Amino acid sequence: MKLIFTLVFASLFPVALMATEAVEATDLPVGEAGDMLESDAAPEEVTAEEAAELLEEADEGLLFLDAREVNVRDFIWEKRIVVVMADTPDDPQFNRQIEALRARDDEFVERDVVVIFDANPDDRSPLRQVLRPRGFVTAIIDKDGEVKARRPAVRSGRELMAVIDRFPTRRQELLDRLPSGR
Repeated sequence: MKLIFTLVFASLFPVALMATEAVEATDLPVGEAGDMLESDAAPEEVTAEEAAELLEEADEGLLFLDAREVNVRDFIWEKRIVVVMADTPDDPQFNRQIEALRARDDEFVERDVVVIFDANPDDRSPLRQVLRPRGFVTAIIDKDGEVKARRPAVRSGRELMAVIDRFPTRRQELLDRLPSGR
């Protein structure tokens, strides 16, 4: 089942590199997340060099990206993705989840996390088509591109980090950084 889901997930995203303007956690208040989602501005096309710069900027702070403007394939084997989806940007669960992520942004950066949000089901972003949420959902996509966890309720930052820390790729990263634990 995971193989089929991975293949479907991979087939929906073009190989061409596209990235968008990154928003740092401190730059996007919860109330403005909805304003950003409702903007009619067309996404700008970004070169591969700019996409690489986007990944480098992710080391400086937790990135919050709009699902309509990002290609998930750009983050495969580079970053873990926490996806937050809701039917409206005014959903209280959506706002609580974004706040929970912001509260521990440094710890998520340490775990190579990027947050992708989508609170507009009418846009039918490729990520929304793959995850097919019913209302609110929080999902975690590991560096290998597989959806490792999803839940239709708000998770605390601590709980999300505990889930990420159980991933085999994260455990290997910790062993590589701290070889004395072998």
